[in-house]
Amino acid sequence: MRVKKPTQKEIETTQSWGEWSKEVSEFSWLYNEKETCYILEGEAEVTADNGDKIRFKTGDWVEFPQGLSCNWRITKDIRKKFLFG
Repeated sequence: MRVKKPTQKEIETTQSWGEWSKEVSEFSWLYNEKETCYILEGEAEVTADNGDKIRFKTGDWVEFPQGLSCNWRITKDIRKKFLFG
């Protein structure tokens, strides 16, 4: 798992990506393939099964590796652009 501030060029690449949104909630998730996200709105915390934890918010670029099993805790309704692979 990785969080960073994206470059303007990276942000521009997200125009053709899918979009996903979810209200404040908590759920488990397994990534069958790598996912890259650009957070448009909201805040969340993701904890991997091994205890590693990341927090991210509006404007962040987040990468989740293939095979990651984790728990999402959305603390502010979230909306993101995403790309698998």
